[in-house]
Amino acid sequence: MKTLIKDSSLSAIVAGCIATMISYAGPLVIIFHAAEAAGLSHQQLSSWVWAVSMGSAVLGALLSLRYRVPVVIAWSIPGSALLVSALPQLGLEQAVGAYLVANLLLLMIGISGAFDRIIARLPGSIAAGMQAGILFSFGIEVFRALPVQPVLELASPQWVTPQFSLQAVFSLALPMVLVALTGQFMPGMAVLRNAGYPTPASPLISASALAGALLAPFGCHGLNLAAVTASLCTGPEAHENPRRRYVAAVAGSALYLLLGIAGATLMSLFAAFPAALVAALAGLALYGAISEALARSLAEPAERDAGLFTFLVTASGVAFLGLSAAFWGLLFGLLAHALLRLRQPRAREVLRRTP
Repeated sequence: MKTLIKDSSLSAIVAGCIATMISYAGPLVIIFHAAEAAGLSHQQLSSWVWAVSMGSAVLGALLSLRYRVPVVIAWSIPGSALLVSALPQLGLEQAVGAYLVANLLLLMIGISGAFDRIIARLPGSIAAGMQAGILFSFGIEVFRALPVQPVLELASPQWVTPQFSLQAVFSLALPMVLVALTGQFMPGMAVLRNAGYPTPASPLISASALAGALLAPFGCHGLNLAAVTASLCTGPEAHENPRRRYVAAVAGSALYLLLGIAGATLMSLFAAFPAALVAALAGLALYGAISEALARSLAEPAERDAGLFTFLVTASGVAFLGLSAAFWGLLFGLLAHALLRLRQPRAREVLRRTP
């Protein structure tokens, strides 16, 4: 505690608080939109917000103090977006099962140290295409809401409680694992590396997965390394001395704690917003993420077709055999990538034989 007080500075505290406020400004709207689409009660939504807030607060503070590094934890934004379409189909019970399965898989990956090997083998265009496809529906929701007004109301989807299905659980869990690794942990680790912090990835993944599994019964859908907001805490804006920037993450965690305690009040505030306005705000909050994911999915010419195929299938929202569009987008993207890889040697052989 003495070291923390000694290292504290106004700039670090302000940077951490701003990072936390940004986390609530946009991503919280997506959680509210997902809960509204699934017909969750006010109590269930309050529990969800409490769980992700407490998890982000405690985990971020412990990891930052343990490594003396600004480790900023937040809930998964792509994971929240995935739940907008999946949660009404699966139901809260199956979603909690998917949260547990996804976190256990992440824990195994973290303990085994396989994160770098998985990322190296997975084509970046496919992961980015799936993420862009998941977020796509939010972007167009802004324009769908325009002709609805002046009353600003959207029809809520019919809520039907399905039967429990392991197939449905895994169809959500597997995309959540991939989204967590590529959409959150990989950018989050890149932010830490670029700031000069050689913190190992495995303990961060393992700790996040363990905390996520413990909080899953309370509605927590996943805890990950933050990327965009982490930049505020890892740069010179937080403090000129890199060794004292961890205070920013601790300060942000403290604000997470306070806002999490006031979760019911926050939900009452959002409940007063019209449904169409919430949908539009969620779309606007994700424009940057959609643009970045689309750019990454088409960046590599050799992987462009597979990335585009993944995006189109995921964005279509198709559900087949009880499996979500994100699962099918991942599957077909990998198949397209494999077929294109098979064609490349044959094409080179044909060109070589051509006089």
